[in-house]
Amino acid sequence: MKKLLLVFFTVSVLIACKTETKEEESTSETEQQRPNIVFIMSDDHAFQAISAYGHPISQLAPTPHIDRIASNGIRMDRAYVTNSICGPSRAVILTGKHSHINGFRQNGDRFNGDQPTLPKKLKKLGYTTAILGKWHLHGYPQGFDYWNIIKDQGNYYNPDFIKAGDTSRIEGYATDIITKDAINWLEKQRDTTKPFFMMVHHKAPHRNWMPALRHTNKYDSINFSLPESYFTDHDGSKASKEQLQTIYKDMYEGHDLKMTKGLGSPELAHNPWTTDFERMTPEQRTAWDKAYQPKNDAFHKANLHGRALDEWKGQRYLRDYMATIAAVDEGVGNILDYLEAHNLNENTIVVYTSDQGFYLGEKGFFDKRFMYEESYRTPLLIQYPKAIKAGSHSDALVQNLDFAQTFLDYAQGDSLATDMQGQSLRPVFEQQISDDNFREVLYYHYYDFPAFHMVKKHYGISTKRYKLMHFYDDIDEWEFYDLESDPKELANKIDDPAYKDIIESLHKKLDSVQEAYGVNAKEFEQASPERVAREYKNFERLRGTPIQ
Repeated sequence: MKKLLLVFFTVSVLIACKTETKEEESTSETEQQRPNIVFIMSDDHAFQAISAYGHPISQLAPTPHIDRIASNGIRMDRAYVTNSICGPSRAVILTGKHSHINGFRQNGDRFNGDQPTLPKKLKKLGYTTAILGKWHLHGYPQGFDYWNIIKDQGNYYNPDFIKAGDTSRIEGYATDIITKDAINWLEKQRDTTKPFFMMVHHKAPHRNWMPALRHTNKYDSINFSLPESYFTDHDGSKASKEQLQTIYKDMYEGHDLKMTKGLGSPELAHNPWTTDFERMTPEQRTAWDKAYQPKNDAFHKANLHGRALDEWKGQRYLRDYMATIAAVDEGVGNILDYLEAHNLNENTIVVYTSDQGFYLGEKGFFDKRFMYEESYRTPLLIQYPKAIKAGSHSDALVQNLDFAQTFLDYAQGDSLATDMQGQSLRPVFEQQISDDNFREVLYYHYYDFPAFHMVKKHYGISTKRYKLMHFYDDIDEWEFYDLESDPKELANKIDDPAYKDIIESLHKKLDSVQEAYGVNAKEFEQASPERVAREYKNFERLRGTPIQ
């Protein structure tokens, strides 16, 4: 009897161990099936500045490493944001909810980090998580096993980073530091028993476009073509007339354009924010001045005025902007190389995007904010060899609102996305649905007025062909564009009788979309006239006297 009990006990233990082993193997297989996710996001990187998109500017300043993602996967040609400004865009990506739902409508708001977010949900699914670089949401990140974030807006040279609540200044160039930190986390700090989710958020190419020292003269010999609309009267758009983000009127000569006060002098012209240059080491500043002094002296000798000066400013801006992107492109290449060298690329989703689009001189503008294509549309490139066909592209209407749900779908966490407002992009990526059948209309809402650049509050909807916008607060103006006949959005057709039925239909769609997304009267609140007037004065004070 004792022998029988011993045999029974031994068999029971073996069965239990075998069952446990199978469960562990099953769990391990599930973990392996779940893809790693590397989400690389730059700040203010225009799709026009990525050579995979074929824009003339990018053909003169190619981005071969970012293009690798497009070659290895899919290029999204109609990707947009819900609110074209830094902080709100990041909040939308983290929550999968529009600004009025996640509570972060404009820069300066406080992000409620206690709410459900993508990294928290991925952790529940067994992921190890990290964010490196720009945060820009106030407070500290939640839901990340590791975080090392740039303080506030950040600086290109010798930036301050916050890690575990401690702030330290790191000597070097921000883009390179962030890239190095990302690879170090992959190499030495992540939990290798779990799938990983890593957000790599670059400061570049945000204003004031300071290239790495190795790239300060990279495009000096290149003459970029300024957009045909560089000089325009903004006919039909009161909001465009009243903005303060025109390159040749509103850029700061010293801070933005790196111009000097006079021939032979290294002293910068108008520069209200001195920290970007003052924090450079003597060696860095010497190298910087050596690169910029000859071209600034050449400018002074040319004695440019009027239209010629305006064009020179546009050229200087494009050269610095594209040179700043060069280090981002190199960093993307380093991360891709690491994934390939360590056999991680096959089971890793790699995304490259920007927090919004950006103007490269279209309509004379820099910056973003508007619902016009250049700032509303953003680059989006994705590779995932297991499921996404290499070299594919899509013109489905997608938004940054969709990212969180997409990653949860791939991570087998659909049930955790029920509170989100986007749609998983997996059917689009894997060509399981036609582009036209994915989504018919997008909603946009910008709140940051009165504020820097004084772009009016506005909201609207867009389809593949049409766009309807309402600018409000201290104005009350509607704009309508037919992107097929007017892709540059220069002819507001809101009063054109030929489009009467289409505009009426879009108004109905706008009402229904706002209802579906829970937009209520609070979202249309206006600032006081006194506050608007005060902000215009503040901007005038900061601007100083422009060089004419």
